[in-house]
Amino acid sequence: MIFDRNHLPLKLVEQVKYMPKIELHVHLEGATQAEVFYELAQKNKIDFGVSSLEEWQSFFAFKDFGHFLRVYTLAITALKEPEDYTFIITEFYRQQAEQNIVYSEAFISASFIIQKFETYAILKAIEKGIKQGSEKYGVKINFIPDISRELVNTQMAVVDFVIEGNKRGLFIGLGIGGPESGFPPELFAKAFEKVRKAEIHIVAHAGETEGAKSVWGALKILGAERIGHGIRSLEDPELIQYLVKKQITLEVSPTSNYALGIVKSDEIHPIRKLLEAGVNCTINSDDPAMFSTSLSKEYFLLLKQGFNCFELYQMNINALKSSFADKETKSKISLLLNTFERNRTVFEAKDQLIPR
Repeated sequence: MIFDRNHLPLKLVEQVKYMPKIELHVHLEGATQAEVFYELAQKNKIDFGVSSLEEWQSFFAFKDFGHFLRVYTLAITALKEPEDYTFIITEFYRQQAEQNIVYSEAFISASFIIQKFETYAILKAIEKGIKQGSEKYGVKINFIPDISRELVNTQMAVVDFVIEGNKRGLFIGLGIGGPESGFPPELFAKAFEKVRKAEIHIVAHAGETEGAKSVWGALKILGAERIGHGIRSLEDPELIQYLVKKQITLEVSPTSNYALGIVKSDEIHPIRKLLEAGVNCTINSDDPAMFSTSLSKEYFLLLKQGFNCFELYQMNINALKSSFADKETKSKISLLLNTFERNRTVFEAKDQLIPR
């Protein structure tokens, strides 16, 4: 599979590095580095069951899906005080800026937050993190709290949290993630109906561990405007036609799909088939710290699988068009992209690396 940056021409690596990038599917907590969680655990006297940072980093490294869930559940226990979210949000801005990701839409695990914190206190902490991060690093991030499917009973509280945060200009949408199996969209219909009435954007993880039926449910029952992952839509030609006709964007995260076994390690990622069918796809990192990836690495992976730079650039433009950014933000980023394109030297079909 996957990825060997050393075999890519330096010119391509540099172009990916300096291209102004847009990311629509990344989790705040899943982007938080192991050392940050460890620092917070030390501060908050949380026992990770390890004796050193090195031991924690070794445990933190992805092994399989079950282990990923254990790491995630343990790591977020370190987020004990509202100001811890200020800290990791500011860190997240720094990380995105370092990759030249100029616009992001990032998920926050709201089902966990609303069980731990008083609404006013945590919203104030999030607002502080957004203010500090945007002023210091100059990138734009819109946050999308999500419902964890397995925590069904938190859904209405999450909706109220999102609506209040949206009024304060902190949140742009509501998402839903977590295990698809056993938690169908029907369980969350009333929650998403309330959000739609509040005219707040809706996205949904679907078509990852479950098939096309899950995507249909996210679209028809929840009213999703974009689908997180969605690669198993290929199992249903009628669904593919619907996605193309309605211009529904899929937020594709290749490394995540490989790591979780959704795509076999010796297979070419199905994003190529989706694009050839006319489906609008974007490239994303999902939980980059936990999967040892980054948005740039996702680009490198696809370059190794036969994509050329122009195709990746077009998906980047598609991400901006598919985003929930306001007109002013889209206009500013379009200018950045246009400037980059005028100065480009390698975004041509001749940069194809591996024949398809």
